[in-house]
Amino acid sequence: MLDRSGWESQLLETGFLGIFLCPLWTLSRLPSHTPPSTIVIWGFRWLIFRIMLGAGLIKIRGDRCWRELTCMDYHYETQPVPNPIAYFMHRSPWWFHQFETLFNHFIELVVPFFIFLGRHMCIIHGVLQILFQVLLIVSGNLSFLNWLTIVPSIACFDDTSLAFLFSSRQGGVKDQLAQMQVKRAAGEQLPLRYGCYVRKVVNISFGLLIAYLSVPVILNLLNSRQVMNTSFNPLRIVNTYGAFGSITKERTEVIIQGTSSMDPNDPTAVWEEYDFKCKPGDLKRRPCFISPYHYRLDWLMWFAAFQTYEQNEWIIHLAGKLLAQDEAALSLMATNPFAGRAPPRWIRAEHFKYKFSRPGGKHAGDGKWWIRKRIGPYFPPVNLQGLQKFYEDRSWPHPAQA
Repeated sequence: MLDRSGWESQLLETGFLGIFLCPLWTLSRLPSHTPPSTIVIWGFRWLIFRIMLGAGLIKIRGDRCWRELTCMDYHYETQPVPNPIAYFMHRSPWWFHQFETLFNHFIELVVPFFIFLGRHMCIIHGVLQILFQVLLIVSGNLSFLNWLTIVPSIACFDDTSLAFLFSSRQGGVKDQLAQMQVKRAAGEQLPLRYGCYVRKVVNISFGLLIAYLSVPVILNLLNSRQVMNTSFNPLRIVNTYGAFGSITKERTEVIIQGTSSMDPNDPTAVWEEYDFKCKPGDLKRRPCFISPYHYRLDWLMWFAAFQTYEQNEWIIHLAGKLLAQDEAALSLMATNPFAGRAPPRWIRAEHFKYKFSRPGGKHAGDGKWWIRKRIGPYFPPVNLQGLQKFYEDRSWPHPAQA
């Protein structure tokens, strides 16, 4: 799995590297043709190397199914927010799932080293990594993570390999590039301005900083007890990454329900379900496509489902918001069964085991994408009055007072 800190760290590090492509404080002093520093380009390559190799190593070390080539038997059904393609991919033959796992190992454990094997292999690395991320985008809803991972892969391409993207007209980008290359081949050099020297010093300092901060990251990659998605410095600009070191073998879901009944223990009480925007809930709702978007609450509910509510106190906070019909909280939900009515008197959460229905099977014929079986209560019925002390102990504003 990849937690919030991993996403934030990758975003922060990518943005940090982007600053050095053309520092704003020397922009006005640089010639218009000044290319990005080779040090900065290698900074991006070093980032994609760590992202992919870290992910590959954490898989091999983290879960037996990655070594037995069986992880893809579970992945599509149990990933955070499956999409319709995952529904059908889950039923692929066992040999295809094994091929997918081997391909994943090749991309994450072998291909990263291509960046050190010369220009052509570096370009192949960039192509394969981008195609791999596109496949993940199509087959799952990992949101902007895959798009973000594409960014450092672009640094694997040089001007010549990207020239086909630009016009060949005279005075265009491709023509200007050709003229620059001719001048460079002829040994012509423009006088360096003050801003260029400043930029060189900044880039060299940047390279030394990255090298220094990479030491604990490299040691972590070599360690058999490798940790994933961890920062070894307070600035979080050089980090260790790793996704899906273990695969959840069964999918469980937390279903939040509300009732207007005075007595939550009354067997005749009618409990109505809240649906989230994308996570599984209603059995007949088609899995959704959300990339490149990210529904934070849906993602958190995935984590909460294989933990307890004591480990995720925020879910009780959410229950209070729903009891108060809080508009901000309800805007994060797909449906509100109490819309246009009095708010619910009680909220509870039930724990269910979810499985994909079989395409063409009985449940699918009834319009059901999912089959579910109740595990038991996730948290007991709560009301606003009963939650007051819970909120006070945590210095949370009581929903009724908002």
